[in-house]
Amino acid sequence: MSLLAVEDLAIHFGGVKAVDGVSFEVEAGEVFAIIGPNGAGKSTIFNLISRLYEPTRGRIHFDGADITALKAHQIAPLGIARTFQNIELFDHSTVLDNLLMGRHIHRRTNFVQDILFLPKVRREEREHRRRVEEVIAFLELEHYRGKHIAGLPYGVRKVVEIGRALALGPKLILLDEPASGLSVEESQDVAFWIEDMRRDMGLTVLMVEHDMGLVTQVSDRVLAVANGRPLALGTAAEVQADPEVQAAYLGTGDAA
Repeated sequence: MSLLAVEDLAIHFGGVKAVDGVSFEVEAGEVFAIIGPNGAGKSTIFNLISRLYEPTRGRIHFDGADITALKAHQIAPLGIARTFQNIELFDHSTVLDNLLMGRHIHRRTNFVQDILFLPKVRREEREHRRRVEEVIAFLELEHYRGKHIAGLPYGVRKVVEIGRALALGPKLILLDEPASGLSVEESQDVAFWIEDMRRDMGLTVLMVEHDMGLVTQVSDRVLAVANGRPLALGTAAEVQADPEVQAAYLGTGDAA
């Protein structure tokens, strides 16, 4: 059984069909990419899965359960984490504090226990710190641990956002254009991390990306969309060779 299943998903904003009849399944342990031109509906699909948007029609199943009617705050506890196309971090907090915020769903203490700083609270804090330090080591963020987000280069902030999603301890991670704005070297680091997420962490990765080099390198399967509708599904090579995909955008020299 697939970990994530999207069935006939659609959302209409007035007369605009931002997503219109998209279906796909993502298997556990798979790296699945969604590509398409700007405005194709890629990030909107992420927002539907994250429950930030209500679908006009269609169903979303995760780990065997229908999550279509859930609220956005109910998604992370199921084991779904995501990054955003526009970086969403707390600029005046440190890298460490931003990553610790990714552990919020695992808090099991109450306000009184926190105020008294009881042994249970101390044990939980140590566990959260241990998990976050593992993420810091994984993403090689040791040098930036105590630095504030506002003073960091763009590429580092992108990595911190991935780290915050990993700190949640998800089963499925949604990466919204993880290589956007990065150098060739930084994009290659992202490719290595995605491969390690799957191999070493056992994660399933759903990715929206414009960088076809990255998509080809790490993806098992690719879904191409345009104007909110699916065009082709298969390996990166199969999708790029599809005539509809080429007509939509590859033929213009824009790889996604």
